[in-house]
Amino acid sequence: MTFGWAYVLLALVVVQRLAEVAYDRRNSRALMARGAREFGANHYPVMVVLHTAWLAAMAVLTAPNPPIRPWWLALLALCQAGRVWCVASLGPYWTTRIVVLEGSEPVTRGPYRYLRHPNYLIVAFEVPALPMALSLPWVAAVFGVLNLALLAHRIRVEDAARAPLAHNSGTAA
Repeated sequence: MTFGWAYVLLALVVVQRLAEVAYDRRNSRALMARGAREFGANHYPVMVVLHTAWLAAMAVLTAPNPPIRPWWLALLALCQAGRVWCVASLGPYWTTRIVVLEGSEPVTRGPYRYLRHPNYLIVAFEVPALPMALSLPWVAAVFGVLNLALLAHRIRVEDAARAPLAHNSGTAA
């Protein structure tokens, strides 16, 4: 296998995802210790498999040095900046799971001031942007559609889990 920039980019994304999983575990444990509950646990393994398959498909199918696609790389960089903003805004409440702590107020800072689910919007763009940056339009299309379907389900589950909080606190979740 020839080593190229595409593999470096994929390795960076894998490292980022592993760091997110570690941060999720820490935050989820701390929230659960405070009485939080997890919702939608049945679809979480599907999400893990989807994202793992997405990364594996790109690793197998990409050329080591595909043509540079600056617009897709720029969108990907913008997605990464947005992800950092989301994680920083949620702080100890950021998880990859749907973990709800009863009595907590919804976060309304950062991008959450403008959107209910900014991280999901970022992921919706990121999933096709990375394979498009690697000249893999079929991977972008297939995983983009699968990811949107999963996100639609996840948003319904999350909104339902947070609805009692919004009702009890008088604020939007």
